[in-house]
Amino acid sequence: MTVAGGHVSVLLAEAVAALQVKPDGIYVDATFGRGGHSREILARLGATGRLVALDRDPVAVAAGAGLADRRLTLLHAAFSRFDEVLDGLGIAKVDGVLLDLGVSSPQLDTPERGMSFRFDAPLDMRMDTTQGETAADFLARAEQREIERVVRDYGEERFAHAIAKAVVAARCECRISTTRQLAAIVEKAVLTREPGQHPATRSFQALRIHVNRELEELSLVLPQCVGRLASGGRLVVISFHSLEDRIVKRYLRETSQPAKLPKRLPVRAAELAAPPCRLVGKPVFPSEQEIAANPRARSAVMRVAERI
Repeated sequence: MTVAGGHVSVLLAEAVAALQVKPDGIYVDATFGRGGHSREILARLGATGRLVALDRDPVAVAAGAGLADRRLTLLHAAFSRFDEVLDGLGIAKVDGVLLDLGVSSPQLDTPERGMSFRFDAPLDMRMDTTQGETAADFLARAEQREIERVVRDYGEERFAHAIAKAVVAARCECRISTTRQLAAIVEKAVLTREPGQHPATRSFQALRIHVNRELEELSLVLPQCVGRLASGGRLVVISFHSLEDRIVKRYLRETSQPAKLPKRLPVRAAELAAPPCRLVGKPVFPSEQEIAANPRARSAVMRVAERI
């Protein structure tokens, strides 16, 4: 298990093995983080191989500056810019893409990022701190119904209405600018919670997903990845919550099935265009040993598709 900059890469061996790295291949680690997966890919590449790594977090990119390897190109970019980045590098096709979704341990454990209620810090939550609206900005300007929608849809929170109402009432008194303020407001509004889970867990997740447009970014990047894969190239995606995995599962299923035509259309099965991908194996989950060593791995699921 690789630990880099306080981050433990989940399903490290399984993900890199699924890529089937060729020594002279071109690969993309679209979620560099602290470089755990990238280091393993580089270890399998030959002298002529190439790895392009992306991350929207400038801190992650800065941390990766110490990984000096002429085969590696590390760029500050959201993975929704996948095609744009590859075009800029003059790369038409790649042999594999890795997406390790969600938030990294350094982002959660750095108080000033404002992603965790374990610390009292500015309510930021942005993965890319150079642009975009913070969580505090969103809560200050959004209508109650929009806050409710975000908390309900992205946090799957059944007390979303009560939480949104409490937020709007609280901001009339003063701006909600810290994680501790928000956690206290949510805690009062949530009547019951699962054992062992803080009442603000789902709300913090929802706001982080919204602020970073995580689900939109994922929906944008998946077709770009498939479109850039060379024949036999692999797409490996690790998800950490049901909303992400639902998007990945649905997209990979659609790309691995023939196009659906109107019923009773006189077309033979052999005449149907082949789907662009095939699914590889079943979903992969962390072992009990990995979860024991890294509890944050418990919700991970990995899915793999291969370009036909």
